[in-house]
Amino acid sequence: MTIKEAQERVDRWIKEYGVRYFNEMTNMAILTEEVGEVARIMARTYGEQSFKEGEKRELGDELADVLWVLICIANQTGVDLTEALEKNLDKKTKRDKERHINNKKLI
Repeated sequence: MTIKEAQERVDRWIKEYGVRYFNEMTNMAILTEEVGEVARIMARTYGEQSFKEGEKRELGDELADVLWVLICIANQTGVDLTEALEKNLDKKTKRDKERHINNKKLI
């Protein structure tokens, strides 16, 4: 599925099952919560913490939750994520095309 298709599918789901979008500030708080859940899994999987008994370990599901809420915020604020990502990649390419290649810390 493309980013555009994802934005359209989320919008249809919200209108069919979700009644309406939560307001922007609520979605920002939810996004923060979901990012925290990703951080918890990362800390336990790749960091020094260990999982608690019965604790959720599904990184893909948590990343999808982050993407879902991000798409909700984009939809309700009129952001075309495909266009935004294309502009962002162009900006990064112009700004950083030699920066990382010449970074001795990355070699």
